[in-house]
Parts: sequence; C-alpha cells; structure tokens
Amino acid sequence: MQSRFLHTTLISAFSFVCVSSSIRADVKLPAILGSHMVLQRNVDVPIWGWADAGEKVSVSFAGQEAATAAGKDGKWQISLKAMKANAKGSILTVAGNNTIKLEDVLVGEVWLCSGQSNMEWPVRQSDNAQAEIASAKHPRLRHIKIPHRPSDKPESDVPSNGWQICTPATVGAFTAAGYFFGRELMNELDVPIGLIGSNWGGTRIEPWTPPVGFKKVPALKNIADKLAEYPQKVPVLNKEKKPVIGKDGKPQTRINHQSPLALYNGMIHPLVPFAFRGAIWYQGESNNGEGMLYFEKMKALIEGWRSVWKNPEMPFLYVQLAPYRYGGDPTRLAGIWEAQSRTLSLPNTGMAVTTDIGNTRNIHPTNKQEVGRRLALWALAKTYGEKDLVYSGPLYRSQEIKGAQVTLQFDHTAKGLKSRDGKALNHFQIAGADKKFVKADARIEGKMVIVSSSEVAAPKAVRFGWHQEAEPNLANSEGLPASPFRTDKW
Repeated sequence: MQSRFLHTTLISAFSFVCVSSSIRADVKLPAILGSHMVLQRNVDVPIWGWADAGEKVSVSFAGQEAATAAGKDGKWQISLKAMKANAKGSILTVAGNNTIKLEDVLVGEVWLCSGQSNMEWPVRQSDNAQAEIASAKHPRLRHIKIPHRPSDKPESDVPSNGWQICTPATVGAFTAAGYFFGRELMNELDVPIGLIGSNWGGTRIEPWTPPVGFKKVPALKNIADKLAEYPQKVPVLNKEKKPVIGKDGKPQTRINHQSPLALYNGMIHPLVPFAFRGAIWYQGESNNGEGMLYFEKMKALIEGWRSVWKNPEMPFLYVQLAPYRYGGDPTRLAGIWEAQSRTLSLPNTGMAVTTDIGNTRNIHPTNKQEVGRRLALWALAKTYGEKDLVYSGPLYRSQEIKGAQVTLQFDHTAKGLKSRDGKALNHFQIAGADKKFVKADARIEGKMVIVSSSEVAAPKAVRFGWHQEAEPNLANSEGLPASPFRTDKW
C-alpha cells in the first residue's frame, strides 16, 4: 500500500513538473533580433518570436511598450511605432515567463545584401584591405551574416553568430560591397547603418526567389506550375563520387541549394518580417547565357520579395556584371547586361555599372569600394531624395539615322559625355541591313555620340560594348561609365 502510494505520488509530482515546465516555457526570439542590431527608422518595426500558447508577452524599447499574447501555434508579434534615427544604444526588453534583454540597439537605415560570391566577397580580400580594415572604426555600422542553409520548407529561424559592431577586428569578414555601400550612407545620412548579409557564392537567382515571385511572372510558368517539386534533392556522394548509402540501405540525399526556393526557404524567409529599407543585389554570373530570360527572373525575385515583406515600393539596387573572359560565345554576357538594363523599367530599382572597374581574368573584381559607392549614389538620389546628384552613367535612349551616320542619345549625361581615358571612343559597332557588325568610328557632340563606318553606307543599328571582355571608355562628366547596349533586336 505504501509502495503504491509512493509510486502514485512520484507520478503526480513528475506530471506536475512536466506541465509546469510546459506552461513556463521560455519566450524565444529569432536570430535576426539580437543585441547590437539596427532597427529601421521611420517605419513601424515588427518584433516577434515564440512562447507558450496564450502566454502574455510584452516588449519595451525607447519609451514604447506593447503587449500581446502568443497564439495557439505559440507565435506572437507586436509592432513598435516608427522611430527617428538614434545612434545611442538602448535596451530592448522582451518579457513573458522569462525576460530577454537585447543590448545596444540602434535605430537607423537597414539594407539586405544578397546575391552570389561578388556580394559575399569580404573586405579582407578587397582593394587596400589592410588600410581599410585598420580604419574601420565605425560603431554606428553593424552587420549580421546569415549562414549558408538550404531548406526544403520555409524556415522560421536561422542560426547566426548575431549582429557585429564594425571594428578592425570584425570588418574583414563583412560583405565588401555591402560595407562600402553602408559606409557611404552612414557618412552622407549621418545615421546608424545595419547590413544583413544573406548571400552565397556561385548561386543562381532561382533559389533566392519565393513562390509568389514565380507565380507573378508568366514567363516562368514552367517553374510556377511545379513549385511542389522544389527544392529538388540530389544524391550525397563520397570522395569517389559514388552514392553514400544510409543505415536504412537507401542512398542518402541532400537539398540541391541551386534548386528553386532552396535559399529563400532557408536564408530569406527566416528574416520576414524584419523591417529594412531596401535590398542590394550582386548576382548573375551563374545565370550567364540566359539573355532576357534573366530579366524575367529578376522581376520574379524583386516582386517576390516585395510581396512577402508587403512592401511594393521596396528599393532594389543591383550591380551590372563586370566584363570577364567566360569563354564560348563572346556576346553571351552582353545578354545578361541587356537583361539587367531592362530591369530598370521596374519601379524603385537602380543599377551600378562596372564595365570600367572589372578584371577580365578575375570574376571577382576587388575594387568593391567603387561598387559600394555607385550603389550608394542610387540610394542617396532615389531612396533618400538627395537633389542634383549624378547617380548613373549614360543609358541609351534612342537613335536617329541620317545618311551614313547614326546619332545616339542618352539619359544621365550630366554636364556632357566624355572619354574617361582621353582616347578615342571604343567598342562601338555598326551594321547595315545585312546585320554584319563592323568596328565603328564614334565621336562625342555635346550629349550625343555620332557613329559611322566607311564600310557601312546605309546603317541600321549600333552596338556598344557588346562583348564579354569589352571595357569601353564612354562616360559622363562625373566619370560614371555608360552601360552596354544595342539598338537592334536581331
């Protein structure tokens, strides 16, 4: 009898402990919310996490306090009202059954930095790295790196080492394009800057795109109709490139990180709904050869991200690829350039041209300082409204044919056009009705370029920089290079 009573008592006590433990589960936050982070100014800021169903959770920051209760699924979310920039670190407190205190939280401008290796490329491997690192004492600039993580389903969180303050000890690992972009903004706007580095070298654009993005673009119906099949899985191979067999006797598989949705699921979706101003994007090398199809994929990515963040006007700034000796068809890269130029037709987009700062023998040009500066020019002019700022190089507008000459007109000529190296204009080609392009003579007249060739009496079309190794010298008065283009649709 005594033994039965003791047994019953122990079971009851164990049950009470388990129930109590369940009732008093800790409030948790996603990794993107952490000490030293920067919150986006001038917009409502979502703060979210997990707790027990029905658990009351309160959030306090900078004189604001909001409370809610976790839903049946354990999720909770509140919004802090829009705040002005603040470079003085404050504590953000989240309290439920436990209390979390995030220290040294600033308010300023936050940007997502995504793409492949040229966005992931670190400061320590960029031009003048030693001097740049030594001078990187910018406590108002913070960076968080999202680790490589493909997933077969939309993840709610992602592991991370958290937000890091920019110091000589930390900056070497920051995205270089993002860092130099952020530094320009910090200096010009005089506000804290947060950079979210979610990028992966060698990746295609499709894995970064959310389902809604594919669904919005009719040209990508072949992907949109098969979304249930993505991300795809591939066999795990050993050193001899033979399938690895699991304990169940079946070949092991892994998620193909190049498959549609894979990186959106694992590296972008966990960031939603964190508030940020816009995105910068440096990618395209792994989609080279797709021509205007890449424009459709850019459209899917941009409209997809804007949809999941419920921000149809989200600024999206990107880098037009630099010249590089890919091999094969020498005009193949020009197709990507054309697609990237066409992407400017989407609202709130901007393109940094890099034909003059590349390295045809290195797919990773190391002058990321100028890449960041040119992206920042677009942001300062179009996102932050700075007036009288020249933010783009010449972009082709139209042609007029008179006799044996073609007159080209451009947007973004600033005070006029020039040859950036003082030499005759190069990389112009001209063709007649036979569609055979030959080298052309080109000269500047004010804000126009006149193109001709003794070999073409009746020209029909002009191409500029239409070669993967072309490093043309046409620029505007501010030294910003012209983007490659063609006037034909042959």
